[in-house]
Amino acid sequence: MAVDLHRFANPTRFLRLVSAIFPWAAGLTVILLGTGLYLALFVSPEDYQQGDTVRIMFVHVPAAWMSMGVYTMMAVSAAVGWIWKHPVADLSGKAAAPIGACFTFLALVTGSLWGQPMWGTYWVWDARLTSMLILFFLYLGYMAVWESFDDQSKAAKAAAILVLVGAINIPIIKFSVDWWNTLHQPASVATMEGPKIHSSILTPLLVMGVAYLSLFTTIFIVRVKAEILDRRLRIMQVNALQE
Repeated sequence: MAVDLHRFANPTRFLRLVSAIFPWAAGLTVILLGTGLYLALFVSPEDYQQGDTVRIMFVHVPAAWMSMGVYTMMAVSAAVGWIWKHPVADLSGKAAAPIGACFTFLALVTGSLWGQPMWGTYWVWDARLTSMLILFFLYLGYMAVWESFDDQSKAAKAAAILVLVGAINIPIIKFSVDWWNTLHQPASVATMEGPKIHSSILTPLLVMGVAYLSLFTTIFIVRVKAEILDRRLRIMQVNALQE
């Protein structure tokens, strides 16, 4: 594993790879988002209890998946950067954080919009919602740490500690509906018995999930390329001052 990771520790090689992936990811994002939204809005039936309100879940659920997935990626990047001193790994986490924060914010807002007609309130302090809010604050804290240091190596170490400690929140979010009494519905897609929802709803939900993943990949490539080029510029400026 370490050998494979070292191959992409070289920023030039990494930039070449992501540049090749970018047009495919962008094209796939357009196709999947269009398909997913069409299936969600026009093909998927109303729920017998929730009515058209159920359509919010096609935006909410994939956003929640991505909020946890992006943070997990950041934690892995932090561990790789900490152990193997990969500069690209640190910058990957930094580039991914604002995207993950947006997905988390979207999950919180759409969840509140769904909660009002279903629960009679926009917000309850139950385990799932509270742990998701904590995740949003972890994203904000991580980004703030990066901006708090002039020395980027110190910022990377401090941010890595924060994201690794905060990773304990991911299983709490996932299993909160099983560990505690909560208004939030239990897992219905990834369960030991298989999906518990009908294919007419599951299919557009999964399509939107893949679309969000592709969207993340597209935006992430743009951001990580900008971070790598910015670091190169910083190094050039430092070297120029030392001459």
